[in-house]
Amino acid sequence: MKVVLSIAGSDPSGGAGIQADLKTFSAFGVYGLSVITSLTVQNTRGIQEIIDLPPAFLRQQLLTIYQDFTIDVVKIGMLRTKAAVEVVSRLLAAEHQKNIVLDPALRASTGKELLEEQGVELMKRKLMPLARIVTPNLTEASILSGMEVRDLPSMKEAARRIKKLGAKSVLIKGGHLQKSATDLFYEGRDFTQFKAKKIKGEFHGTGCTFSSAIAAGLAKGWGMKKALREAKQYLTKAMEKGFDLGKGQRLLNHNIVGSSRIIVRKKSKYK
Repeated sequence: MKVVLSIAGSDPSGGAGIQADLKTFSAFGVYGLSVITSLTVQNTRGIQEIIDLPPAFLRQQLLTIYQDFTIDVVKIGMLRTKAAVEVVSRLLAAEHQKNIVLDPALRASTGKELLEEQGVELMKRKLMPLARIVTPNLTEASILSGMEVRDLPSMKEAARRIKKLGAKSVLIKGGHLQKSATDLFYEGRDFTQFKAKKIKGEFHGTGCTFSSAIAAGLAKGWGMKKALREAKQYLTKAMEKGFDLGKGQRLLNHNIVGSSRIIVRKKSKYK
């Protein structure tokens, strides 16, 4: 069985963070490991408080996992501090980890800052060059590129700028575009668009789920474009069949017909 490690924060509501990642890994039939960077007080309405785990404890979690498992893919979510970015980048470099999906959680949908400014700069210098793909949303792409990203032309320019930071490829997520849910993929040559119908409502944990689905697909040996296509399909179905349990954003339904075992049977033009 393929093994995927999530390095991210914990969400007690189960909709985002480590909890969403593990649900997604299970849906795709890969074994999920987790290293927690921060503990949050949050629900479907938003984040109230965050406690960051000490860097030494974060490092010990990572070392213990690597001493016991061979890890096919690492998915990185919320890293709250410069120290956390330093620990993770150093250890992954030392372990020569090849497949890294970096989902740069820089700011919550409510506007709350999730990574301090010095941490963002360190991420650009040390973590992005290790990533096989980085998956910012429009807000995160604006921060990383230093320009406003709001439509397809600006997504293209931002992707070029972010690619120059060292990542092997970039996927700018367009779920918050006004008229469509079009994601833009760039690996230094051509641009590829991944489109889906825009689903009404606000959802909790879409970014975490999408990046985890990409990581799971790469672990299964799929090429990048196939992994992106199947992850997009999985997320869309999870949103279509989402539900209201809390009093804020809707929750994704990870127990969907059309998860990995069904998806993999469908023909795809991507290899």
